[in-house]
Amino acid sequence: MARLRCTWSSWGNAVNLTTQDALVIVDVQNDFCPGGSLAVATGAEVARTMTRVAYVFSEQGARVYATQDWHPVGHSSFKESGGPWPPHCVQGSQGAEFHPELNLPDGHEIIKKGNDPSVDAYSGFLDSNLEERLNAADVTRVFVGGLATDYCVLNTVLDACRIGFETYLVSDAIGAVNVRSGDGERAIEEMIGAGAKAIRFDDEVA
Repeated sequence: MARLRCTWSSWGNAVNLTTQDALVIVDVQNDFCPGGSLAVATGAEVARTMTRVAYVFSEQGARVYATQDWHPVGHSSFKESGGPWPPHCVQGSQGAEFHPELNLPDGHEIIKKGNDPSVDAYSGFLDSNLEERLNAADVTRVFVGGLATDYCVLNTVLDACRIGFETYLVSDAIGAVNVRSGDGERAIEEMIGAGAKAIRFDDEVA
């Protein structure tokens, strides 16, 4: 049986996971993937990569959290309500479900956000209890990936840095909307400038 050998590296330095580490998977939902109302072209690829990352975290005793946009009908971020986006991730809809290729290990926790119709909760820490759950679990380091680089990933990483978590961006498990060309690259620069460390997840079959 093939066995996955997974290596983390950050500027050449190995990262050893502990029980005080958490993976935060941001909004890998159908509406943000190909075929959805606000699709990122690489969404399915991100779902597959985050699945592999999540199982490594779980196997090593670290925690896995998945944020889920969970908007009521008529949310303020929707164009019909004067917002910038088409309706997406409406509560109970197929578009709000996690992408079918995002398979999460036992023990993962789901963080719903964006339930308040007046709050455009890009960050996984806004309009949610993510910070409280991380603190209750004595988490000190967070690793963030998902969708989309230039909105929800960006704001989740910035908030994690602001709160005081040692923060890593899983840079090969993200995808950008790129409303303007280069938005994704600028978002990565902003996250690193705020103190996040870019890290890649590489796996190979031994």
